[in-house]
Amino acid sequence: QVQLAESGGGLVQAGGSLRLSCAASGGTFTLYTMGWFRQAPGKERAFVAAIRHISKNTYYADYADSVKGRFTISRDNGKNTVYLEMSSLKPDDTAIYYCAAGPERITTMRSGDQYDYWGQGTQVTVSS
Repeated sequence: QVQLAESGGGLVQAGGSLRLSCAASGGTFTLYTMGWFRQAPGKERAFVAAIRHISKNTYYADYADSVKGRFTISRDNGKNTVYLEMSSLKPDDTAIYYCAAGPERITTMRSGDQYDYWGQGTQVTVSS
């Protein structure tokens, strides 16, 4: 059983930056595919970014088009933590951000259905 705890959300002005963290406990963190998803009011959950293990110390990252070039996902396996660095934030980025853990051999990194464990979420609000 894997437990995930997000932190780092808050209120920021447009153009600003935030770093979200997701601490994992249980399981073999180094092998998990870790993803970030978000859900804005009245909208469905949407993929943001994910990072998965390829081989030994090699990982592959994928991003939604809407955040590519502005957000960066990374992981610190020594701390069992995945991060989401967000910059040039826009009001449209306002949402609850969720961390998720899925299998190493995940079929589709962008599909939330592929992930087995979810955090409680952290609110990010970007003011204009």
